[in-house]
Amino acid sequence: MNIKWKLRMAAAQREVWTGAQLRRLLADKAGLELSSASVSALFTKEPSQVKMSTLAALCTALECTPNDLIEVDTTPVERPATPVPPAAELPRAASARGRSMPPI
Repeated sequence: MNIKWKLRMAAAQREVWTGAQLRRLLADKAGLELSSASVSALFTKEPSQVKMSTLAALCTALECTPNDLIEVDTTPVERPATPVPPAAELPRAASARGRSMPPI
């Protein structure tokens, strides 16, 4: 699954052009105090994770929904076929003592 961060676009549509503007907006409208470095990272980088409380604050401050901030690529990932194990690795039907294997 691939996630694309669209925060800058959502902010620009609301005429928020800098991290400082976004930081003030988050504090004023959503009550979220983030450091300048944290807001800068949100604004300029593709985050690997975002707290739900931060996402909710961004939506409140920018008057948008999570769909306005993130895009999820739901194209199925093709996985390689699972190789069949060699016969030596398959369980035997019976052991040397004549006991049978439990059902699989």
